Amino acid sequence: MGGGGGGGEGSKGDKSSLNVLSQARMILWMTRGMTTLLLWICVVQLLTVGEIWGPRLLKTWPSCYTSKQSESIHSSSSSSFLESKVYLPPKRYYKNNGYLMVSCNGGLNQMRGAICDMVAVARYLNVTLIVPELDKSSFWADPSDFEDIFDVDHFIRSLRDEVRILKELPPNIKRRGRIRSLAPISWSDISYYHNQILPLIQRFKVVHLNRTDARLANNGLPLEIQKLRCRVNFSGLKFTPQIEELGKKVVNILRKKGPFLVLHLRYEMDMLAFSGCTQGCNNEEVEELTRMRYAYTWWKEKEINSDFKRKEGLCPMTPEETALVLRALSIDRNIQIYIAAGEIYGGERRMATLAGEFPNLVRKETLLDPLELGFFQNHSSQMAALDYLVSLESDIFVPTYDGNMARVVEGHRRYLGFKKTIRLDRKVLIDLIDRYSEGSLNWEEFSNTVKEVHADRMGRPARRVMISDRPKEEEYFYANPYECLDS
Repeated sequence: MGGGGGGGEGSKGDKSSLNVLSQARMILWMTRGMTTLLLWICVVQLLTVGEIWGPRLLKTWPSCYTSKQSESIHSSSSSSFLESKVYLPPKRYYKNNGYLMVSCNGGLNQMRGAICDMVAVARYLNVTLIVPELDKSSFWADPSDFEDIFDVDHFIRSLRDEVRILKELPPNIKRRGRIRSLAPISWSDISYYHNQILPLIQRFKVVHLNRTDARLANNGLPLEIQKLRCRVNFSGLKFTPQIEELGKKVVNILRKKGPFLVLHLRYEMDMLAFSGCTQGCNNEEVEELTRMRYAYTWWKEKEINSDFKRKEGLCPMTPEETALVLRALSIDRNIQIYIAAGEIYGGERRMATLAGEFPNLVRKETLLDPLELGFFQNHSSQMAALDYLVSLESDIFVPTYDGNMARVVEGHRRYLGFKKTIRLDRKVLIDLIDRYSEGSLNWEEFSNTVKEVHADRMGRPARRVMISDRPKEEEYFYANPYECLDS
C-alpha cells in the first residue's frame, strides 16, 4: 500500500510540475505578446507625431510652407520635386453644406490655377468638393482625366485637414438628379461665393460651376484663403508618378551636361491664330492662321491688326526676335536651351536663326526615346506637365509670352527660392529691336539698354501689381503669390 501511495504522490508531483511549466510558458507568451503590442503602439504613436504634428507645426490655417522651408526640401537634389515628404494630416470635420462640382476650362496651367481656386472656395463654404473635371473640348482636345495628370489620392489625402474631397458624388445624392449649373462671375471676391453660390448649394445640395478660369480675385481676399491657394498649388497638386519620373529623367540628362535654360517659346499655331500675330509669316501662313481663328467661334476677336498688337507688346516674340534678345542679355551661346513648347509654327525655317546663335537646342522629343513619350502622345496636358517640371528645375526660365504656363511657373519658381526668371518686356523690346534693325541703335547700345530694362525683371521679391478697376490687367496671383513667400 505504501508503494501504491508513493506512486500516486509521484504522479501528482509530475502533474503539478507540468501545470507550473504550462503556466510559466503562458505567462512568457503573454509577456512577449504584450511587449510586442506596446512596442507597436509606440511606433505608431511616433509615426503619428512625426507625420502629422511635425508638418502641422510648419503651417498656419490654411497651410502654406515658406520658401526657406521649400528650399531645404528642394536643395537635396536637382530633381527634388519628386522627393517632397508625404504625410496624412488629420481630417477636418465640419457640417457639410452640400457638394461642389467644377468643370475646368483651358490648358493645363489655366486649369491648375482654377483647381486651386475651387479648393479655396469649397473650404470657405464648408462644402464637399468633387474631384474637378478637366477640359476635353478645347483646342487641344486632350482626353486626359484628373487622375491621368495629377496624383488624385495625394490630392484628396493631403488636403483633408481643410476640405472633404470625393472622387464622385455619393450614389444617394446622384440619384436625386438636382444639380444647379452655372458659370461664376470672373474675378469675384469670396463674398460673392458666400452670398450667391452658397444659397444655391444649400437649396439644390449640388452646384456645378461649368467655367472656372479666373473666377476668383487676385487681391482683396483673406490671408488664409490666399495661403490655401498656395498650399494646393505647391503641395496638393502633384503630377502622377509616371509624369514625375519622366520629368526627373529629362532633368538628370540635362544636368549631366551642365546648366540649362528653359525657353518657353510660345510660337505654336494655336497661339498665333488666336492672337492674330503674324510677324515673319508668309502669305500662305497668314491665310491659314486667319482661317483657323474664324473656325473657333469662342475666339471672339476676329479682325486683328498684327503690326499694332506687336508694337503694343501683345504678341509672343518670334524665334528670330528671341535669339536677338538672348544675345543682348549675354546668355552663354553654349548653354543648353530646352524648348518647352509644342510644335513651332514654321518649323526649322523659323528656328534657324535661334539654332544658329544657340546651337545646343534640345526638346523632350530629342532627349527621350520615342517609346518613353509614346504614352503621352496626343495628350497635350501631359506633355505640358513634363515641360512644367523641367521648367521648375532650370537654372534660368525665359517665357516669350505671358500666358498661363509662363505665369504659373514664374510664381512656383519664386516659391522655390526666387529662382531666376527673365520676364521679357515685349513692348520695350519690340521698339528696341526695330530701332536696332533700322540702324538707329548700334549693338552695344541695344544690348546695354536691354540689360538695363530687365535688371529688375528677374523674378526677385516684389509686391504684386494691383489694378483694382481692371483685374484682367493686373498681375496674376499665381505669378507672384507674395503672401506665401518668405523674402
